Amino acid sequence: MTNATAGPCRSQRLVLADGERTWTVVGWDHLPVAPAEEYLEYLRVQGNSPNTVKSYARALALWWEYLSEFDRDWRAVTLEDFGGFLCWLRTGDEPDVVSIAPGRARFAESTIAVRLRAVLACYSYQQLNGIAVGRELYRIVHGRNGSYKPLLEHIARRRGRRRAVVRVRQPRRAAPSTLTPGQIDRICGACAQWDPTTREWRGSVRNRLLWALLAETGLRLGEALGLQHRDWHTGRGDTPFIEVVAREHPRGVRAKSGYRRLYVSDDLDRLYGEYLWQLCEAGADLATADFDTAYVFVNLGREPRFASWSPDSVYDLVRRLRSQLAGQVPGGWTPHWFRHSHATALLLSGVPVHVVSRRLGHADVQTTLNTYAHVTEDAELRAVADWAKFTAGWRAVGTGVIGPC
Repeated sequence: MTNATAGPCRSQRLVLADGERTWTVVGWDHLPVAPAEEYLEYLRVQGNSPNTVKSYARALALWWEYLSEFDRDWRAVTLEDFGGFLCWLRTGDEPDVVSIAPGRARFAESTIAVRLRAVLACYSYQQLNGIAVGRELYRIVHGRNGSYKPLLEHIARRRGRRRAVVRVRQPRRAAPSTLTPGQIDRICGACAQWDPTTREWRGSVRNRLLWALLAETGLRLGEALGLQHRDWHTGRGDTPFIEVVAREHPRGVRAKSGYRRLYVSDDLDRLYGEYLWQLCEAGADLATADFDTAYVFVNLGREPRFASWSPDSVYDLVRRLRSQLAGQVPGGWTPHWFRHSHATALLLSGVPVHVVSRRLGHADVQTTLNTYAHVTEDAELRAVADWAKFTAGWRAVGTGVIGPC
């Protein structure tokens, strides 16, 4: 490996022997940058997603490129160097160039903040390994600005809080994008509709099931694509539910939040039953040795048939639906909008925030509060649709219907 003290650096995609994708940082000599690779390997061992490793690798490649251009040793950097890194990310100016007129920023402030956090995390890791770097990057502070304090703040923060000295001031986070109930119905209807005359579904039940599932459960797309038939527990006189289970997936999707159980409506369960019947009619149950371990969402019209559906194919569907429903739904909607719509619907229907947090799989209820703080006070959201009616059949916890717990 190399310390990459001269020349350009870049993040490099790797495919391991078992087919897993990952990323590293490559220096001017085309070898991995040792301190960066050590930290990225730590992230891999910790089970971080390939996308997280990719993001951190990009940030560390920029940092080592900066060190190379400004002739800095990664072990001897100062706070001034980190400040210079932020300026370099914004302007791209070379060491002997100082911009007078303001130019267009190379990266958004939110992106710069992410890059800085990755670099600081790498230095913290190296410090814990006994390397004397990064000691001036954090300081211990007591108390908080403002009146708000998290739960048990008086216990958890007696010894002070570790705060980065170098920080990026970001603009206030915008409210997450959502779809109204009517827009969700249009998307689902464009995929498949029930024909009362023939008493049959017309269109793709698989596609409709995906959007209905995302809207009703708040699953991430990767979590939905990772569902196997054994994870769907259909109702037999009791409440149907699905299980979100962390497991390896051939398309690389992940259950980011680990295991959780989500109760679903009878309508969604019946739609799954219709889809299951269609799969068996098409021979999907005969194409696998163990149908219970087969993925719910699979290829139907392309090869390899009945293989797990890929995120790229889902986004192809999104593009077709955007074109088909132009003017009826927001032009930039993505599968993740269903997750935001789900959380918004629950909160506006009066479900306690801790229940919403658990259903979304957030590790901390504060994440839910930070993301959806605008919801309960947004009168416009209440006016655009009858959210309580929209969520009437959803079950949030246990066998009870949606509502206070």
